[in-house]
Amino acid sequence: MEKYKEIERSIIKKYRKEIWSRFVKAVKEYELIKDGDKVMVCISGGKDSFLLAKCIEELNKHGDIQFKAKYVCMNPGYSEENINKIKENAQKLNIDLEIFSSDIFKVIDSGIFKSPCYFCARMRRGHLYSKAKELGCNKVAYAHHKDDVVETMLMSLIYEGRFHTFSP
Repeated sequence: MEKYKEIERSIIKKYRKEIWSRFVKAVKEYELIKDGDKVMVCISGGKDSFLLAKCIEELNKHGDIQFKAKYVCMNPGYSEENINKIKENAQKLNIDLEIFSSDIFKVIDSGIFKSPCYFCARMRRGHLYSKAKELGCNKVAYAHHKDDVVETMLMSLIYEGRFHTFSP
């Protein structure tokens, strides 16, 4: 059996309770994906986003929701080595990945921002939303987890003076 097929099978079989069931429950409970949606799945290159991509692929294959997915990675200025690793992992996982470039790292490294984390996050979202619009996607999926929620809440409190985070 090819490696990506083993991974797909393990998500549904071996990790059914820990990953698959929780993923499907969240999609249904929060109505994250509905019939007819076109979802842009954002892949950063880390294990969380690649796992999200495989879960969405499996939901598309085996679920009762009819939707389309497009797998995208924004290159904000990664090294060639990192981009090659992302491409290699996408190929190993049999994910049809589109990589597009932005100049975010260059802009942030210019030193004109007092709080570069806030502006980097804003620019990143702006580029991703523009790409989603270009692709005709009505939803964007990120592989955020509890640590990201807490981090976003604290950054919002510090940089924006409000207690805010993102919804599911």
